[in-house]
Amino acid sequence: MIYSIENSKIKITASTHGAELHSITGQKEGTEYLWNGDVKYWKYHAPHLFPIVGKVVDSKLKVDGIQYEMPAHGLARISEFTLLIESNNSLTFGLNYSEDTLKIYPYRFSLFVTYTLEENSIIVTYKVINLDDRDIVFSIGAHPAFMCPIEKGEELEECYLQFNKKETSSIIEITKDTYLSRKRTECLRDTHTLPLSRELFKDGVLVFDDLKSDKISLKSKNHDKSLSIEFKGFPHLGIWAPETGAPFLCIEPWFGHADYEDFTGEFRDKEGTISLSTDKVFECSYKISIEE
Repeated sequence: MIYSIENSKIKITASTHGAELHSITGQKEGTEYLWNGDVKYWKYHAPHLFPIVGKVVDSKLKVDGIQYEMPAHGLARISEFTLLIESNNSLTFGLNYSEDTLKIYPYRFSLFVTYTLEENSIIVTYKVINLDDRDIVFSIGAHPAFMCPIEKGEELEECYLQFNKKETSSIIEITKDTYLSRKRTECLRDTHTLPLSRELFKDGVLVFDDLKSDKISLKSKNHDKSLSIEFKGFPHLGIWAPETGAPFLCIEPWFGHADYEDFTGEFRDKEGTISLSTDKVFECSYKISIEE
């Protein structure tokens, strides 16, 4: 089921399926900022990544010596959530463990996704509660896809990303199977901006783990409309646009990342995972803002 909330500057819709945003619309001109989910290119809009980010090797998650079949990006994006709270400016969706989730992720948990409107912004909050009698291990992240270019008739090459701090940064190279390699490539040198092009994404997603910035803005050379994401506290960031020419760009704050291609260990030993004690709560949030 689809729900919507709005204020004078912004309107959003979100679905119980995956607790996924389906639309971010500016009230000034009715501009749509979120990818429309055209199945010709990519059927999602802004999936949530839990309890893994990316892929695990051979789709196998190892917990206490037992291997579990785990789909790419985890179970949240393909699960049906329940709307728990609806107000004038917020929506909260919840997902509890079940017999089905335990077959692929052997931990008892509750996951909550909350959208809160503030002026021209949406605050997206994740909350994970450990309902198990042992520590649970997970990664969590976001995969929102934004219209890029924002305005019809523009080309990707007329758009750029602006970082809120000057960056000299490298990316972790991706294998053909979309795992992480042990190689790195310099991507940014003493700059606030990253020009966009299809060539930039020829090898797949750009994975950063050493950014100083905690805010990135998607901008155009031709107008003042823009979109930004603030991701304070998130240690990893992915940026991706498909080579197919689909008009969207993903800006993805993560706690965790895909497996390295040579990783064979237990999930708890994987770099970037979170370990949460019984009855404890993990919470994080990021903000999407539009400027018109």
